[in-house]
Amino acid sequence: MAAADFQIDDGGPGLTLRLTGDWTATELGRISRRLDDGLKGREITSVDLTDLGRFDTAGALAIIQAGHAQLPASAWAERPEVGRTYAMVEKLERDSAGPPKRSPGWIRTFAKIGRGMHDILAEATLSMAFLGRLVTATGSTAKHWDKIRWPAWFSQGERAGLDAIPIVAVTNFFIGAVIAFLGANLLTQFGAGVFTVQLVAVATLRELAVLITAILLAGRSASSFAAEIGSMRMNQEVDAMQVMGVNPFQALVIPRLASMIVMLPILTFVGMLAGLLGGLLVTWSQLSYGPAFFVQRISEDPMMGTHLMVGMVKAPVFAIVIAAIGCRQGMAVAGDVESLGRRVTAAVVQAIFAIISLDAVFALIFLELNL
Repeated sequence: MAAADFQIDDGGPGLTLRLTGDWTATELGRISRRLDDGLKGREITSVDLTDLGRFDTAGALAIIQAGHAQLPASAWAERPEVGRTYAMVEKLERDSAGPPKRSPGWIRTFAKIGRGMHDILAEATLSMAFLGRLVTATGSTAKHWDKIRWPAWFSQGERAGLDAIPIVAVTNFFIGAVIAFLGANLLTQFGAGVFTVQLVAVATLRELAVLITAILLAGRSASSFAAEIGSMRMNQEVDAMQVMGVNPFQALVIPRLASMIVMLPILTFVGMLAGLLGGLLVTWSQLSYGPAFFVQRISEDPMMGTHLMVGMVKAPVFAIVIAAIGCRQGMAVAGDVESLGRRVTAAVVQAIFAIISLDAVFALIFLELNL
C-alpha cells in the first residue's frame, strides 16, 4: 500500500494529471486539498495511470471536486475499471442537489419562534382535551360507584403515598433544621432568637412542607405515572383495553388521580411534623429552648391555625396537577422509546413548573384575603 500522490504536467496539448499510489479512502490523507490548490480551477484533459495503484470512489470524488470537469472515457483507456468508477461518481455528483440555500438569520429566528409558539398551542390544546376527558371520566366514576376498581385505588395509594413517607419526612426534617439554623444565626444578632420558633413554624406550615412534598412527588410519582402508562401505550395495552370495552381513563387515570388527592395531604401533614421536629432539635441544641418551650410558642400564636390551613388547602390542588400532568404525558407516548423518555422528562418538568407557579398564585390570593 502506497500513499496517494499526483503530478501535474503542462507540457502536452492539455493539462495532464499523473496519479501515483493508492487513491483509496485510507490512503488519500490531505491529497484533496493539495490537488485543489494545484489545479486552481484549471481543467484536466488527460490522466496518466501508469503508476496508479488501487482506486475507489473516494479517489474519484477528490478528482471531481478539484477538477470540476467531466473527463472523457478515453482518458481512462489504460484502466477501464477506474474509468467506470470515476464515471459513476461523476454522474452522482452532477445529479445530486446542491446544499440548500440558507435563509437570513432573522428569518430563521422568527421561524424558530413560530415553531415554538405552535408547539405551545398544540400542547395546550391537547392538554385541554385531556382535561375534558378527565372531567367526564371523573363524573362517570362518581355516578357509578359500584364499578370502581378499589384494588387499583389502594395499590396506587400505597405506591404513590405510603412508600413516599420516608423520603418526604427526611427531606422536610432537614429543611426545617436548615431554616432553624438560619433563624438562630441571624435573629440572635438582634436579640430576637426566640422568634426562631415562629420562623420555623410559619415557613414549614405555610409554604415549605407542602411545596417540598409536592416537588418530591412530582419527581417521584409524575414520572412513574408517565412511564407506566407510556409503556402500556408502547405495548398497545391501552388499545387492547379499548377493544375489550374498558375505559382507559377509568382503569389508569382515575385511580392515580384519586390516590394523589388522598395521599398528598397526608404526606404534607407528615412533612409538617418532620419539619417542626427538625426545627425543634436545632433550637434545642443551638438556643437551649426545650421542646416544651417550642410547643408552647407555637400553640400560643393565634395565626398558627391559619398557616396550617393555608398549607393544607394547597395540597389537593397540587395533587390534581401532579397526577393529571403525569397521566397526560403517559397517554401522549408514541410507539418508540425516545418518545417515552421525552414524555417522562416533560411530566417532571411541567409538574414542578406548575407547582411553583400555583404556589405563587396561592400566595397572591391569600395576601389579598389577609390570610
